[in-house]
Amino acid sequence: MAALAWATWPPALPDYAQARSRYRPSEAWLYDRHGVLIDSARVDFATRRLAWVPLDRIAPVVPRTVVAAEDHRFATHGGVDWLAIAGSLRRRLAGQPVRGASTITMQVAGFLSPELARPGARGWRDKLRQLRAARALEARWSKDQILEAYLNLAPFRGEAQGIGAAAMAYFGKAPAALTADDAVLLAALLPDPQASAARLAARACRLAGAVTCDGFEAQAASMLGPARSLALDPGLAPHLSDRLLTRAGMRVATTLDAGVQRLAILALRRQLQGLGGSRARDGAAVVVDNASGDVLAYVGGIGGASTAAAVDGANSYRQAGSTLKPFLYAQAIERGYLTAASILDDSPVQLDTASGLYVPQNYDRGFKGPVSARTALAGSLNVPAVRTLLLVGVDPFRDRLWDTGYRGLVEDGQYYGFSLALGSAEVTLLEQADAYRSLATGGRWSPLRVLMRAPRAEGRAVTTPAAAWIVGDMMADPNARAATFGLDSALRLPFWAAVKTGTSKAMRDNWCVGYSDRFTVAVWVGNLEGDPMRAVSGTSGAAPVWRDLMLALHARAPGHAPAAPPEVEARTIAFADGIEQPRREYFLRGTGQAVIAAAPGAARRPRIVSPVAGTVYAIDPDIPPDRQRFAVAVTGGVAGHRLVLDDRVLGPADARPQVMPAPGVHRLRLVDGGGRVVDQLRFTIR
Repeated sequence: MAALAWATWPPALPDYAQARSRYRPSEAWLYDRHGVLIDSARVDFATRRLAWVPLDRIAPVVPRTVVAAEDHRFATHGGVDWLAIAGSLRRRLAGQPVRGASTITMQVAGFLSPELARPGARGWRDKLRQLRAARALEARWSKDQILEAYLNLAPFRGEAQGIGAAAMAYFGKAPAALTADDAVLLAALLPDPQASAARLAARACRLAGAVTCDGFEAQAASMLGPARSLALDPGLAPHLSDRLLTRAGMRVATTLDAGVQRLAILALRRQLQGLGGSRARDGAAVVVDNASGDVLAYVGGIGGASTAAAVDGANSYRQAGSTLKPFLYAQAIERGYLTAASILDDSPVQLDTASGLYVPQNYDRGFKGPVSARTALAGSLNVPAVRTLLLVGVDPFRDRLWDTGYRGLVEDGQYYGFSLALGSAEVTLLEQADAYRSLATGGRWSPLRVLMRAPRAEGRAVTTPAAAWIVGDMMADPNARAATFGLDSALRLPFWAAVKTGTSKAMRDNWCVGYSDRFTVAVWVGNLEGDPMRAVSGTSGAAPVWRDLMLALHARAPGHAPAAPPEVEARTIAFADGIEQPRREYFLRGTGQAVIAAAPGAARRPRIVSPVAGTVYAIDPDIPPDRQRFAVAVTGGVAGHRLVLDDRVLGPADARPQVMPAPGVHRLRLVDGGGRVVDQLRFTIR
């Protein structure tokens, strides 16, 4: 007897708590800040197991039906149904078909210890071990615990394991929503997971005692048809779930708000559908709470007409366009190089670079002449931005952008050159939202928070509060941007909000980023595969999404203009020569002026402005030589100065002489009355 007891000794089985803790679903789940499920991801592809479902969250008809079909004496036996075993032996001796005598408890023991249910384990010794394991399990577990474990561990069909996966895969429901017919079909599937629809319907019909099986035949065909989507998975943040859900069973609490997330998805989907896939296919949106830095909405894309739907548009590096200009003007104002009223020249300019001439153009290919810095920023004028970059310096501006969280700028300033003012660097939508939020919080930058468990970082001063406030006031001024965008564009809201649009080279990216006193909203529209958009402008691409989101976020409480810091003073100003209308303007304290005037030409440093140093001119043999001359132009106070080309005097500097030298490298000098060279350059004729 001792030898028999040793030979049939059952394996050690966990208790109920251990079994629950060892259970590993194949999924991971993403929740919003209020505990609402917003997305899930399949992580383990061996078996489909959802979260463990407690018995009280399963429709009561399911366990009743399963017990009646699989083990109708479950409530009364001690793990082994001796009557069923005796009946099975009797049928075997009589040569009749043998029915299984395994109880639910015995099957649970096999689930918990796979060696009890390994292929080929059908000998008398294996059966005795399983019987003893079932009795041991009954001694430690309650009937409800055993039944709950059975429903969560039982394989149904294919990869679906457990009631949670089966309910969603076959019926698109939660276990609590299953009906009596659903329960019968699931019970009919348990003994024969690979049954055909006809066999499944016949068995379900017998279990239900139905008069006609037509209904079950239709339901079985539907149940075993193409895989159903998980109807109860909201699928609100697939790109974020792909990034955060890396292990099976993870339950990640994010800072997102499911309601705000739905608003962002709806606004973006409506805009992309309106544009049509032939104009722009992709978009992304981020909403941030200014005070906390919590990301309330994260939409990496909506699918639709996208040909790269799996790419996360909110975390992809794209060319920034004009969206970096506010930080450039803030730096210039902070250092005292400019005020919001300073006059900048919006006229053609050519800059000599190591790779050739850089000739910035405005979006509309036109020039507005002298404009204030306020108008230049609000109207997104390019040439004034480049002139401002010449004041600030490329390297200091690059460093400021890095400090403001733009971590894609891994090269030094000279790599980007003057085009950095116009957004040649690549940034992500998240970086944009965080950088603009820093302006909303008085120039203090801190990383955004996406996970509830992440600590809140202390803000770091990047821009002075006064400069940040003035730049925000410039971006919020509808009158200042009227010349470019009109008075009634998508950027204008019925409450205070600072906003900036941007469009990258060749119309590949369209941005709209802005903030109110409570929220920062960043939107990108474009094509993730890099091809240009068609007929999409700064205010027709991303801006309508930004506007819709801002209006929805402030539906109950409109935004309010932030109070000016003590370092800011207000002045009523007028412009000499009527460059702009009189207005109330804001300055760093101590720098205010009542009258703003452009510097007279005579006050500027004398220099040659055309040709630009390093220019190469090619002679066209099909054009008469006297028609290929170009004018030499100078600026500043040049009275008494003369121009000298190589060793030939061209005459007075202000006479704009026309020249066309012979092929070769030439030197052009500007010489004052005393014979001193005040400016010189070289150019080439080919």
